[in-house]
Amino acid sequence: MTAESTPFVSLITGAASGLGWEVAQRLYSRGDTVVLVDMNAELLATRERELGDTQRVITCCGDLTQATFRRDIVKTVEQQAGRLDCLINNAGITHRSPVRSTQLDVFDRVMAVDWQAPVALTHHCLPMLEASRGLIVNVGSMASWMPVPGRAAYCAAKAAMAQFFEVLRLEMEPRGVRVLNVYPSFLDTPIEHNALGPDGKPASHRRSMVGKMRGADWMAERILQAMECGRPWIFGDRISHLGSVLWRIWPQQYLRSVRKRFASEIAR
Repeated sequence: MTAESTPFVSLITGAASGLGWEVAQRLYSRGDTVVLVDMNAELLATRERELGDTQRVITCCGDLTQATFRRDIVKTVEQQAGRLDCLINNAGITHRSPVRSTQLDVFDRVMAVDWQAPVALTHHCLPMLEASRGLIVNVGSMASWMPVPGRAAYCAAKAAMAQFFEVLRLEMEPRGVRVLNVYPSFLDTPIEHNALGPDGKPASHRRSMVGKMRGADWMAERILQAMECGRPWIFGDRISHLGSVLWRIWPQQYLRSVRKRFASEIAR
């Protein structure tokens, strides 16, 4: 995918920080017009100034779980850019809390941000993406296919997201729209720093993890390469890829490893 006389238009949710910001900078550098969507108005304004060329930067500030805001995003893109070539569903939220002690509204919030919002926004964007024969990029998680204690709602939301977009891939391929599903492992991004606890307030304990902590810049480079090459999937690293295989072919061994690695989460 390369920018031509008419710049490609890429929409990134959760674009003001973390992985979204890293991807947005790279798309802007290659010549795209970028639509930055985030709920942090102050940081979003700062990012717009940092990019500099206001003719190639469109910002939309609001809560993606609100239907009115999602429709407003699409109207803004139609009016200010006139097209959409790439939608990157990156915004997300997680929690660190066992099911039995977690308030139900925490589960509702996680599902609304990680599942309902990207599905609804994508649905609104499909006509423009079909017209441009564009690309949908979904930032999922290895948790979509591997159970992680203390993350039940997050695992469920990302699993639903993965299945939805795999089906959408099959349905939209004949219409020229591609889908790239990204499955990161553990990244150093604000989604984990802002994880919810059982009462909906910030989690008070550090996360348990497997493998190496990676930076958002490392993942962003891999996403851009996959976009350019037309790849359908990206795994976070070798360990998470092997973990996905182990879960399918030898689930008992995988669960033994999880019980050991996430013992502190199970004991809460």
